[in-house]
This record gives sequence, structure tokens and C-alpha cells, in this order.
Amino acid sequence: MTATPIPTPYRRPLRQRLAGTLEPWLYCAPVLILITAVMLVPLILGISYAFRDIQLLNPFSGGFVGLEHFKALGQDDAFLRALRNTLWWTGASVFFQLVFGLILALLLNVPFAGRGLAQSLVFLPWAVPTFLAGLNWAWLFNPVIGPIPHWLTALGLMDEPSNILADPSIAMWGPILAATWWGIPFFAITLLAALQSIPKDLYEAASIDGASPIQRFFSITLPYLAPVIAITVLLRTVWVANFADLIIVMTNGGPADRTQTVASYIFTQAFKRLDFGYASAVALVLLALLLAYSMVILVLRQKLSNRDK
Repeated sequence: MTATPIPTPYRRPLRQRLAGTLEPWLYCAPVLILITAVMLVPLILGISYAFRDIQLLNPFSGGFVGLEHFKALGQDDAFLRALRNTLWWTGASVFFQLVFGLILALLLNVPFAGRGLAQSLVFLPWAVPTFLAGLNWAWLFNPVIGPIPHWLTALGLMDEPSNILADPSIAMWGPILAATWWGIPFFAITLLAALQSIPKDLYEAASIDGASPIQRFFSITLPYLAPVIAITVLLRTVWVANFADLIIVMTNGGPADRTQTVASYIFTQAFKRLDFGYASAVALVLLALLLAYSMVILVLRQKLSNRDK
């Protein structure tokens, strides 16, 4: 009996295998080149500026200074104050946006006549340009042409109508209120989509078991929303921390730097003092803090997702 030889598997030539491997990358090449040109190149240049002396008004600048900018940051009282203000500004803005956005999403999740129109109107603040929103809110806080100081005086919260944005003790509340109004739609629309994906059978079973609306919220709604809340809070925190428009338009960091945040401080150093090296060092510190915060939130979200499974 003659043994049948085992056929040797066909192996494509090296040229064809290499072409098959590179083909997907060639299709993606235009997008990769665009991303590299638009994002990576400015990022690398910005990081390099943090270690160089880049002052537009100094023709002899441009040399390598190493960690001198970062050493100066540790002794810069204005930067340390801006860092504390950023924590207060970001934390308060995101907290109020989340709370009111969740309440609004719960209300819009209930069927009623004209709900589609209401959802469209809720999205309007998000469509307003931030510069225009800051300008409008600055006018609202103006005691001459704005109604808010007169309302607060009528409620007994102020002795007389005055500009809140000019009071160092409460000036930060102006941009926080404006940022809350502008950011509520983001949380409302996102959380509303998550609410509509929760199975209705869970609520029906909980109702049969005698669970109250508050118990159903904490045992069903909140656990299902937890991963979505984590990622939306992460995104909004990064946006608000980098958000200088409202601060610049409404207070310009004043009075006495009480509303100066790290983002507005970067703007001041770069475009008013024209010190791009120092501004890049401040931006690099903010980038490192936001990356660390993002890692913590992503780990927390992963734990919440694994717990639900």
C-alpha cells in the first residue's frame, strides 16, 4: 500500500502578503495624515514650548530653559490661586449641571403632550455660542440693565442692586450659573437616552413587589445610569476645566483674580503677555491633571460596568 503524500499548504508570496497587510493602512492613510497634522504636530510643538523661552516681544528668546518654567509655577501665587479657582469652578459647574440635567431628563422621560417640542426647546441653550451666552449673562448681572440684582434685592438676598461680577466674594457664582445654564442640555439629552434604554419590565416588577418611586430610582434607575453618568461627568469635567470663554467674557479673571482659572490664566499668559513658553508650561500641568483624573474615572466606570454584568 502506497502512502498518500500530505499536500503542502499554499503560501502566498511575500509581496502579496505585504500588500494585504498594508492595504487597510493605505485606506486609512488620508485620515491618519490629517489627524497627525491637525492634532499631534501642535501637541508636540506645545509640549516643546514648555521647555523653551518663547516670548514674542523678546527677539532674543527661543532658547532651551529646561524645567525653569515649572519651577516658577511652584512660586507663582497667581497660578496657585487659579488652580484652586479651577477646582471650585469645575466641581460646582459639573455638579449643578448633573443634578439639574438628571431632573430634567426624568421629567422628559414621562410621556406627555408636546414632549417632542419640549425636548427640542431643552437643547436650545446648548446651541447658543459660548461668547454670546457669556455676554448675555454679563448683561443680566449688570445692575443698570439686568434684572437679576433687582430680583435678589427683592428677595432680601442683597441690600441693594449691585454687580455680582464685581464682588470678589461672590463673583465666581456668575460664571458658574452661566455654565450651568449652558451645560444642562448635555446631561439632559444624554441621560434621557440612557433612561429610555432601561427595560420597563424592571419597573413593573418592582411596582408589583411594592417598591416606592424613590426605591425604584435608587435600585433600578441610578445603577443603570451609573456608567453613563461616569463618562458624561468625565467629558464635561474636561470641557469645563479647559473652558475659558465664559470667564474671559464675563469677568476677564477679575476682580482681583478671584475668577481666574487655569484655562483663562493660559489665555492671559499667551495672548496678553505673549509669553507662550510659560503658557505652554501651565497648559502641560493642566493636561497632566486632566489625564490623571480621566484615568481614575475610566477605572471607576469599568468597575461599575463589571458589577452590572
